[in-house]
Amino acid sequence: MTDTRDQGLGRLDGRVAIVTGAGQGVGRGIALRLASEGARVIVAARRAETGEPVADEIRARGGLAECVVTDVSVRASIEACVAGVLDRHGRLEIVVHNALAGAIPHRLEDVRLDEHWVPMSLTSAWASFWCAQAASGPLRVAGARGRYVMITSPSAVEGSNNIPLYSPAKASQRSLAKCLAKQWGPHGITVNCIAPVAESPALAGAFAGNPALKAAMEARTPLGRVGDPERDIGSVAVFLASDDSAYVTGQTIVCDGGSFLGL
Repeated sequence: MTDTRDQGLGRLDGRVAIVTGAGQGVGRGIALRLASEGARVIVAARRAETGEPVADEIRARGGLAECVVTDVSVRASIEACVAGVLDRHGRLEIVVHNALAGAIPHRLEDVRLDEHWVPMSLTSAWASFWCAQAASGPLRVAGARGRYVMITSPSAVEGSNNIPLYSPAKASQRSLAKCLAKQWGPHGITVNCIAPVAESPALAGAFAGNPALKAAMEARTPLGRVGDPERDIGSVAVFLASDDSAYVTGQTIVCDGGSFLGL
């Protein structure tokens, strides 16, 4: 993928972005794409072992990045990440909350709150709220450049048979986006969600264990392939983070190759 920074054409030149869960999968893809458009990307990962390689990859491509170890299930960790970014760079224009833990397949009758609900609700519902709270000040300063993006799921709309608690946890993000869009709109800040279908490490593992699964997903998708985290999902994140989306807020963009045409 062409790096436009050296040409001075990056749509996000000079902007600072935090991407949570950026150590792998969709978060990594988004971090790489934001950086390719000129953003200074803070790779907020729970473990330095996954976050540092992504920051190194961005720098190797000529971009600007740093890894900040951040556990989004802990409010203080999110607040420390944002405070550190402001101390070092003096501003924050873009926050993409992608991190998620605990999406373990389950039947409703087998649900255990500590295993199936708590990790998911902390990293989706609660962390979305905490990220918004921590970033609200600098995003208001950023004004019309302020962008908050949450990574939800098509399951938030369609529901899920195999992970029924996952759907309401992710649906909470869509509702929060609408509320924040109304509250922050007068400041020029936009708030949106992306509902992606892309090949994350977890999905790649599922494909390895069940090759028929990938064929089935491709067959149900009009475009005939599973999404690429950087090229497909990252590009939508760039749109929502840039001036191109200045009149788009409170929305969920389903980026799934047409898999869920009823949404």
